[in-house]
Amino acid sequence: MDKTTLVTGGTGLVGYNIIASLLNRNRKVKALVRSLEKAKKILPDKVELIEGDITDKRSTIKAIKNCHVVYHAAGFPEQWMKDTGIFKRVNEIGTQNMLEAASSEGIEKFIYTSTIDVFKGEKGKRFDESMIDDLPKGTAYERSKQEAFRWVKEAMKDGLPAINLHPAGLYGPGPTDSPGINNFIIDLKKKKVPMLLPGGLPLVFSKDVGEGHVLAEEKGKIGESYILSENYYELPFLAKQILTEFGMSNKPPRVMPLSVVNMVSNLGETFAKFTRKPPLIPKGQLHFLLWGAIPDSSRAKEELGWTPTNLTDGLSKTIQFLTQ
Repeated sequence: MDKTTLVTGGTGLVGYNIIASLLNRNRKVKALVRSLEKAKKILPDKVELIEGDITDKRSTIKAIKNCHVVYHAAGFPEQWMKDTGIFKRVNEIGTQNMLEAASSEGIEKFIYTSTIDVFKGEKGKRFDESMIDDLPKGTAYERSKQEAFRWVKEAMKDGLPAINLHPAGLYGPGPTDSPGINNFIIDLKKKKVPMLLPGGLPLVFSKDVGEGHVLAEEKGKIGESYILSENYYELPFLAKQILTEFGMSNKPPRVMPLSVVNMVSNLGETFAKFTRKPPLIPKGQLHFLLWGAIPDSSRAKEELGWTPTNLTDGLSKTIQFLTQ
């Protein structure tokens, strides 16, 4: 009998690529989705769609029924929202619901998509899976993911066979409703980026993240965490690489002085409280870019046989996807 695998967040960049890797292995896949109409446009016909929401316990119980493996990739990754409670509802309570449903069903493996944000790292220095940050992080999103990760670890103490994946910043083929590197790539091409923000970020190709999750199910150790990151890049270098892949010879935009960035971000956050519209430079985005810590994915490479796509190849494939 074919084992049935449930994936949450299948219409997002991570979940979509997890499903692609599962289907490449001829796995039987179900996806818990909030909108059947949207999912039918994005996901292959062979995926069984279950309409529901991770914030609704009944949905999670219904979706997990008769499943053997669960990939919980659903989450809310925005850096600013007028209603910050949504981070708790989706990232924390949604994960709790999934954990309870998985525990009651007695599934074989629970693969959880966390984030590198739950780790402690210093600017310019490498960090690995052992360096958990016990102090609350600087944004509502980060704090909600920290709390969700704690819930997963508690469930593991009670016997849940969970494995945690911690992706860096994603780019590459796949759907996404959140602005990110894919948008940055297109905006650079269209000359819609007048200046760069200071700092940089670690990146990982979206297809590699999907494959990394499935490799973790196949080869990973129960209870372990695995960082998925290709390398860290300062924004000027990244912008130059993007323009080169587009065949554009113009120089990358200049970097905005940090003093100006902080002023714009602070004013924007203040006005956002009244306008209820996202600030030009959310503090969460700036916080992440200025962190400067470098995630080490050695464990995933050594234990899972995970091989990340290099930036040049990844950008080439991404640009082909975004411009087709």
